[in-house]
Amino acid sequence: MSKSKTYFPLIIGVAIAAGIFIGGKLNFGDSSDRLFTSNSKKDKLNRLIDYIDYEYVEDVNTDSIVDVTVNGILGNLDPHSVYIPKENMQKVAENMKGNFVGIGINFYTFKDTITVIKTIENGPSARVGIVGGDRIISANGESLLGGGYDNDTLIDKLKGERYTQLLLEVFRKGEPKLLTFNVTRDEVSIKSVDAAYMLTDKLGYIKINRFAESTFTEFKKALLNLKKQGATSLALDLRGNPGGFLEVAVNIVDEFLEDDKLIVYTKNKKGKEDRSYATKRGDFEKGQVYVMIDESSASASEIIAGALQDNDKGTIVGRRSYGKGLVQREMKLGDGSAVRLTVSKYYTPTGRSIQRSYDNGSRDYYDDYSDRLNSGELLDESKIEVADSLKYTTPKGNIVYGGGGIIPDVFVPYDTKMLNETLTFLEKRGLLNNFIFEELEKERNVYKNMSRQDFFNNFKITDEVVKSFEDFLKIKTRSNIVFVAYKEEVKHYLKATLAEQLYGFGAYFKILNKHDIMIDKVIDLSNSAN
Repeated sequence: MSKSKTYFPLIIGVAIAAGIFIGGKLNFGDSSDRLFTSNSKKDKLNRLIDYIDYEYVEDVNTDSIVDVTVNGILGNLDPHSVYIPKENMQKVAENMKGNFVGIGINFYTFKDTITVIKTIENGPSARVGIVGGDRIISANGESLLGGGYDNDTLIDKLKGERYTQLLLEVFRKGEPKLLTFNVTRDEVSIKSVDAAYMLTDKLGYIKINRFAESTFTEFKKALLNLKKQGATSLALDLRGNPGGFLEVAVNIVDEFLEDDKLIVYTKNKKGKEDRSYATKRGDFEKGQVYVMIDESSASASEIIAGALQDNDKGTIVGRRSYGKGLVQREMKLGDGSAVRLTVSKYYTPTGRSIQRSYDNGSRDYYDDYSDRLNSGELLDESKIEVADSLKYTTPKGNIVYGGGGIIPDVFVPYDTKMLNETLTFLEKRGLLNNFIFEELEKERNVYKNMSRQDFFNNFKITDEVVKSFEDFLKIKTRSNIVFVAYKEEVKHYLKATLAEQLYGFGAYFKILNKHDIMIDKVIDLSNSAN
């Protein structure tokens, strides 16, 4: 009896505490000041969204509020932690995977008709015989004439599940009646390797536009093919390459570095390190490599340049790279959306971080290109600012710097003619591509029997074509663009675009590279080394 009296107050106290805790969790009456919660910060956000959803005076799309909230949170972290809405996830996933399911064409809505600019090499449409210039009249019996669809809608009508059939009716100039093609949708490769060919008898060239899942396979195939052609040196063009998968960059570096050389290491906030070393499988360890970088070469591109530079392997040529040394991991949010969250930093073999500062916020961070342009750094190597406190030494005693990109061993200034803003704008908008397609449609048969090599060596864009391009731009951009100061450069771009539509893979860059001062520098370096 005495023991019961002793424990009775304790039992009552525990019961009251449990009742308060459970009551708080069940949220009876939706009290605004809950005493207990497992995570008050998460709970605050959830409750705010619920209040807006159920109590706010007007109907509100709370999904859009959540999107804004997530973006606001990530915006306070770093410039590379980003939110991917569910409607963008498929496109992002396809880009990183390196393929998509479709019929494999590039098209242009020309005179209210879907017209094939070119088919993708070895894609479903190419396999059944569809060619550039074909006009798609209908798909599975549904007319596509009239121009009433935007590009996204047209893409949706042409894409579909893998191995499903798409019956296309096609008009082709010179054919007396419509042609019918039964196309089986399949995986279509998104090329990571834009070009691979021999610059000289001994110097091969590979241009990589990003680091997707399929990139290493493409790169390795191109490398082995160049070796068969006699390449003992390689120009690896990473200009404009924004990065991608770190592991892919590591695999590419492994082709050049001797066994057990450190390639890169990452470190998370707990100080845990993950180190990557070269293995025995390298196929170009004895070859000379020249890595070409510029102010848009970032992330995985910088891992390659930094690993080779810190191991005294090859020569880095160009301009100071972007300066992104953060590693992201994609994390699903449960509703089809995801975040790419920065989870670690990477360091080159000498221990340098090349991440540039973002202390002044994302706007200043992304204005870095303008800062470099205004400082004169893109034209003058002496304008590159370095910090002695971030100085590192390679095994052979070469000085390298951290703190904001990879500084090249050999500087090549920005080409203000070939890379002028007008030409860059027209190329990105697709206006060069669209104009060349329309010109090609006028006289496609002229090029029918012209060999690729004959075109490269002898074909010239005339002044009349440049004038036609100016007239085309007046209609499309409603502005009077006249190519007086850089007419020859415009001709190079027009010829390169025509080559791509006629001959496909690699043709565009093979033409442009003949007028590329950085390529010329690499060739000079290679010739001097031999």
